[in-house]
Amino acid sequence: MTDSLDRLYQQVLSAKDADPAVSRTARLLRSGRGKMAKKMAEEAVEVVIDAMNGDREAVMRESADLLYNLVVLWVASDLRPADVWNEMKRREDMMGIAEKLPKNQGEASSRRKVVLLDARRGRKRR
Repeated sequence: MTDSLDRLYQQVLSAKDADPAVSRTARLLRSGRGKMAKKMAEEAVEVVIDAMNGDREAVMRESADLLYNLVVLWVASDLRPADVWNEMKRREDMMGIAEKLPKNQGEASSRRKVVLLDARRGRKRR
């Protein structure tokens, strides 16, 4: 699995310099983190909906889309897959592979800044 994500990462990384008129990945990378995060959130919601509907095949397809968008965000955030694998190893050493760290342990600040993901940031809400 890590080989596939490493290969995907390399391809996304190489798309940074590609022509956005030809490459969807290059276009997405140039669209900004907000757009990239929105695309990832959309894919995550699609995975959840398909899982709730019991559609195994759709969960598989949407999960692949979710991983693609995650890797795009890694590239935009200057993260390498190895950075994530190292964090997973650190957590495994602390809690075991199938456990998630409690919210109060992994971060210096457990409160995140909330940002709008769409282009309407500057508009007044009615």
